[in-house]
Amino acid sequence: MTTTKALKLACIGCGARAQTYATLAARRPEQFEIVAGADPVPERVEKLRVISGRTDFRGFPDAEALLAAGKLADVAIVATQDNDHYRCCTGALRLGYNVLLEKPISTCVEQVLEIQRLARQMDRRVMVCFVLRFAAFYRKVKEIIDSGVLGEIVSIQASEGVMPWHQAHSFVRGHWSVVQKSSPMILSKCCHDTDIVHWLVGRRCRRVASFGSLEYFRPERAPSGTPARCTDGCPVGDTCPYNALRYIGDMRTPWLGMVYDRAQEASPDEITAWLRTSPWGRCVYRCDNDAVDRQVLALEFEGGVTGTFTMTAFANGRHIEVYGTRGVLKGGETYRHHFGTHLILIPHEGEATRYTVQAEDGGYELHGGGDPGLVNALYDEMTSPPGSPLAASLDSTVHSHLITFAAEEARVTGRTVALVQ
Repeated sequence: MTTTKALKLACIGCGARAQTYATLAARRPEQFEIVAGADPVPERVEKLRVISGRTDFRGFPDAEALLAAGKLADVAIVATQDNDHYRCCTGALRLGYNVLLEKPISTCVEQVLEIQRLARQMDRRVMVCFVLRFAAFYRKVKEIIDSGVLGEIVSIQASEGVMPWHQAHSFVRGHWSVVQKSSPMILSKCCHDTDIVHWLVGRRCRRVASFGSLEYFRPERAPSGTPARCTDGCPVGDTCPYNALRYIGDMRTPWLGMVYDRAQEASPDEITAWLRTSPWGRCVYRCDNDAVDRQVLALEFEGGVTGTFTMTAFANGRHIEVYGTRGVLKGGETYRHHFGTHLILIPHEGEATRYTVQAEDGGYELHGGGDPGLVNALYDEMTSPPGSPLAASLDSTVHSHLITFAAEEARVTGRTVALVQ
């Protein structure tokens, strides 16, 4: 009878992403033990303690305290804010941890390459949380491409509709609204998408052009008479789709819980009081945001394969179209919602084939459904023999990040940018 040794996990950052991964890991006690967590918000550490189910769980007030305690686990899950990824990941690598690193790897190209260099030097494994690679939808797309039924891949077209409320929550009011405090939109939100395009094409990108801007969530777009905060008696509050008071009602789940730890048990009066001083209570037209609300990329890959990617705040869900010499594959949220299928393969000759996919947790999710797949793969990734290829290794995912840095340079300068690696 084969037995496995459970991997010990320590979470640096105990917010929504860490709680998701820890919850999934706790369902696999034969593979994982959650032994420690660090976060400046004590309630989040306590949530992770409960998830762990361990009386010997060790909580720490910050990453420095956890790392100062020495190597407590086999794998460090780095799920802090983007600007802290470099410091926490390199600190964990130097202590001898393998790392599960939330995307992006880091917020500047030099730090991304330094993490790659250090991981190689220390002979450590870093798995990046590009969950789309593990989602049932994209795994099916990859399977169809690799089968050869599309022939030679000529071009690929991808898009992400961030969703208007998500844009307002995260990139107007939230953590990623100011580029200098976080990172550009194409990195903070869309490195998932540059990664999935690169992964599906299976070739390195050579050149990038990009256009994009912030046009809608601006002060001059504010309706007449709107106050600085939605709690201050907005004259259009009843009809405004971005009214922050919706956090009390239809947007309490899941959005409020991502930023307010008492979201589920708090009364409407408590939430209103919190919104009066919280960044998430501000009018979306009167914030300090500068993240773009639209961006397009044109990509040239080795072998002449071309690609495009569109990010827009004003749509919902991801879509993909893959053009080959023998057929076309199309799919995404609109196909699922309106046509009852997830993917349609349209050969240049012959009948179309429809595909449905099922996420491992029983639901259909283009993004979230990859979380169980990621955690399922984590054990094998971290225990496989030396030299084994990893499903989301640094060597592959660093290139996806280089695409985003080149795209932002292209957007800002108006030039086509060649990738250096």
